[in-house]
Amino acid sequence: MFTLGINAAFHDPAACLVRDGVVIAASEEERFTRIKHGKRPIPFSTWELPYHAIDDCLRQAGIALADVDHVAYAFDPSLRARDLDARQQLALPLRPSAFPVSEEWEAAWDPLFIAAIVNAPRHLASGAPHHLAARFRGARPDGPYQWHFVPHHLAHAASAFLPSPFSRAAVLTLDGRGERVTTAMYRGCGTRLERIREVEMPHSLGILYEQVTEYLGFLHSSDEYKVMALASFGAPAFGDDFREIVRLTPDGAYTVGPPCLTERFGPPRERGGPLEQRHCDIARSLQEVLEAAGLHLARWLHEATGERDLCLAGGVALNCVMNARIRDEGPFDRVWVQPAAGDAGTALGAALWIDARERGEDERAYQMEDAYLGPGYDDAEIAAFLSWAKLPCRRLDDVAVETAALLAGGRIVGWFQGRMEFGPRALGARSILASPLDPGMQARLNEIKDREDFRPVAPVALAEEADDWFVDAGSSPFMLFTHAVRPDRAARIPAVRHVDGTARIQTIARAQHPLYYDLVAAFHRLTGVPVLVNTSFNTRGEPIVCTPRDAVECFWTSPLDALVIGPYLLEKPRAGR
Repeated sequence: MFTLGINAAFHDPAACLVRDGVVIAASEEERFTRIKHGKRPIPFSTWELPYHAIDDCLRQAGIALADVDHVAYAFDPSLRARDLDARQQLALPLRPSAFPVSEEWEAAWDPLFIAAIVNAPRHLASGAPHHLAARFRGARPDGPYQWHFVPHHLAHAASAFLPSPFSRAAVLTLDGRGERVTTAMYRGCGTRLERIREVEMPHSLGILYEQVTEYLGFLHSSDEYKVMALASFGAPAFGDDFREIVRLTPDGAYTVGPPCLTERFGPPRERGGPLEQRHCDIARSLQEVLEAAGLHLARWLHEATGERDLCLAGGVALNCVMNARIRDEGPFDRVWVQPAAGDAGTALGAALWIDARERGEDERAYQMEDAYLGPGYDDAEIAAFLSWAKLPCRRLDDVAVETAALLAGGRIVGWFQGRMEFGPRALGARSILASPLDPGMQARLNEIKDREDFRPVAPVALAEEADDWFVDAGSSPFMLFTHAVRPDRAARIPAVRHVDGTARIQTIARAQHPLYYDLVAAFHRLTGVPVLVNTSFNTRGEPIVCTPRDAVECFWTSPLDALVIGPYLLEKPRAGR
């Protein structure tokens, strides 16, 4: 039985294909369209289905859409349609002024938004671009598959629990908003989820973080990670203000009052304008209140469920500093975060949830050991492209050993290997790699990628060596927690140590990605350091590279020194040669 999961409601449109409980493929639309986060201007927004991601998932399985048994869409419009009266549902506006907004958090485009989702079955059957039409033939608005709308936070919860290593666990989801819900708590057992508690709009930690992100001059709903990094340079000078905005309640919930940021903190920072100390202090104050709220929710949920383990998802669960606080100070023995914790991951959750329901299975057939679920290109396809492009290259005899030598020599290398990652983190399939030994490497990488100079770069470490370099490293394959760099090792890896003494690490085991593991191991043999710098293979404003063409274009339009693409090496001449 094939089940196709789709996310397209807000941002990060994605698709996931599950066969009899096992995830076959998962892809994000931005990787194909090259529109970061899949965002288009309203009204032509991400309500458009992720046709390219769907096509890729079907291609990887060798099937057509008509071969799919169930389609699961990670948003239930009936949970929002109840907020609209019958006249508005029947006479949908083509302009925002036609819809009177009854609540501050509603958007004037909401009826059109809901109508697009209600009509998603028709769009799937007949809306695919011409160049993808072959795999969509034979589909009708009524099938042959069965269509399911899955509540947004239930899809988040399923994405956190069903692929986790736990047969039972507490589940906490945090994001901006779903239909109405912004935070949800569940108890998971087998393939079942029991809802414990929900928080609804207008109370949203995710939206508050978005609002502060925009106030600080960044893009809301995509640049929150920059605010998290900036927080390390500040002091919680505005903690009282944010504690007044976010009030924790003893029943395992919270309220968020109007932030009134300009009234509280003065004029907002203009995008690209200078960063002042008050901006860093605002970021730090917000981050501390978010962490306190996360701990409050986790402690209440632990008491309510009695479970030993916790699964997290939702866009707020991409905040690795908060995750580390919950891990270190919370009541749970273990915390697991799904690598595509944001909205892209709801495609995975919706597919796994409907698959389990329709098969009637309580035993799980899949555990997420890695995130390499996207498209891949074999050596022949890479060679054909390089030949067509007439690019000078050399086939390496030993990819890991020869690339490690380049890195040990201070070269910065684009790395394109195997199936690409699902989720926002580059995890060694589409990465830019460098040596952590050079104190100036962070600045070099930020210049290459045209990033703000305060942003850190992350390390990848051999799983069996990581604990010697990072405190309580354990297994952390998805870069979703921070760990303190051990003080006696800090001088050896200055490039990956953030100003607060931590690093957002990835641990790599050979079973997860053999060639990537072998590369880090080869660098270890050369330098005595089992750590590399790993950042995403892209430049500012661009999604992570997906195809050989993307990789080559990024390589030749940026100051990267070398590109290792499959077994092939492309190099730029060194200065003075």
